[in-house]
Amino acid sequence: MIKTLFEKIAAREIPAQIVFEDDLVLAFRDINPAAPAHVLIVPKQPIPRIGEATADDQKLLGHLLLKAAEVAKQLDLKNGYRLVINNGADGGETVPHLHVHILGGRHLAWPPG
Repeated sequence: MIKTLFEKIAAREIPAQIVFEDDLVLAFRDINPAAPAHVLIVPKQPIPRIGEATADDQKLLGHLLLKAAEVAKQLDLKNGYRLVINNGADGGETVPHLHVHILGGRHLAWPPG
């Protein structure tokens, strides 16, 4: 089976600026940031996208979101931040491995685009 880009980053086969890691998730800076703070947090166990998650993934998904909030705090995004999950091509998904974008460091407009 071919590893996703994010599995390769977690395996240290591709370099990344890692900001957080535990046994279940990895957070690293986006290489093409859309905000002053732009970090991706991914589950180490690949789930292709949120639309394919199952009830068995519930604990991991909860952990992912709670750790996203911890990373945002670590990044000192006290004025606010946005969490984004893209699902499918029309949703802007470019890597078929569930990930959460943590965006902050400036005022984020709505709607996002």
